[in-house]
Amino acid sequence: MSGVLAAGGAAVALFASTLSAQGAPAVSDAPQERIEISIQTINGSGCPAGSAAVAASADNTAFTVTYSDYIAQVGAGAQPTDFRKNCQLNLNVQIPQGFTYAVAGVDYRGYAYLSDGASALQKAQYYFQGSSETASQSTGFSGPYDDNWQTSDRTEVAELIYAPCGEQRNFNINTELRVSAGNSDPRQSTSFIAMDSTDGAVSTTYHLRWKECPSS
Repeated sequence: MSGVLAAGGAAVALFASTLSAQGAPAVSDAPQERIEISIQTINGSGCPAGSAAVAASADNTAFTVTYSDYIAQVGAGAQPTDFRKNCQLNLNVQIPQGFTYAVAGVDYRGYAYLSDGASALQKAQYYFQGSSETASQSTGFSGPYDDNWQTSDRTEVAELIYAPCGEQRNFNINTELRVSAGNSDPRQSTSFIAMDSTDGAVSTTYHLRWKECPSS
């Protein structure tokens, strides 16, 4: 269900989110009334209070999550606990009556610098509150690496998990970044993987697919 798209040679700014449907899974019956989305709770070493933001697209085809302090690192200048960072978001999603939605795909972006011999891991999981059904994705990176990174997770139409019709279910997102020094010398170098941005240019994009609920 997951795939990796290597980001080669482009600057971080080229990953600025346009929140358009370009490259996103097909959307059917998207409601015209704007959805409202907000962070209900936020926890984790990768997203201190005030360091994450969420925004919905104007056409209801996607929403983005932007982090400003999400970096895992190991080596010179890093604290022992910095090798792993995580973030747990609980989102309140208000959608027009008569519709339900599913997440059809996610694009994760960031930047990594890994010394020769070092490695990193990016993991993500998302699900509706109270649901046992989850979608998860993980991607590994090996040093030497010094570039933007992007991973993409797509779900087949037949496997989409929709929010229950007529119920308010918050949307949960759990992410993790981890880096290991491996065979590199952590006394002489610092390796890191980041999913943060100070200017909003790098964000995670969740692409939505809609359908109308059955009439009661």
